[in-house]
Amino acid sequence: MIKIVRTNSENTDFVKLINFLDKYLAEKHGNDHFFYTQYNKVDQIKHVVVAYQDDEPIGCGAIKQYDPDTMEVKRMYTSPVARGKGIATNVLTELEIWTTELGYKKCILETEKRQVKAIELYKKNGYQLIPNYGQYAQIENSVCFEKDMIRIF
Repeated sequence: MIKIVRTNSENTDFVKLINFLDKYLAEKHGNDHFFYTQYNKVDQIKHVVVAYQDDEPIGCGAIKQYDPDTMEVKRMYTSPVARGKGIATNVLTELEIWTTELGYKKCILETEKRQVKAIELYKKNGYQLIPNYGQYAQIENSVCFEKDMIRIF
């Protein structure tokens, strides 16, 4: 059975999972990874979700405030052994629920164009392509999405 836990960025299981994420991204994307690292610091993240199966952490994600109406989805990761089982959708859904409980109206996120599975996940879950925002505005390899939370929950 999958258990979803709300926590913060100090959670040791979250830290363990994002270390795997960072290693994966560095191997997959090489030098491009270093640009993104500066925007993925967890010290400013207060809202984290960790997914467990049999008390083993298998997935995570986080949200952080982007502006007064918007949360940005960050640090989405599912361990390789748990992929294809709906874990990422469960984590994303919990982050969206939390977003609405906190009074935010939408979620935005950025991923790399080469992250085909991530793009499929976000589209499947109702995210719409938007122009690249903020620090990603001029980054050719980035693709950004948005989802209106008001109509969802």
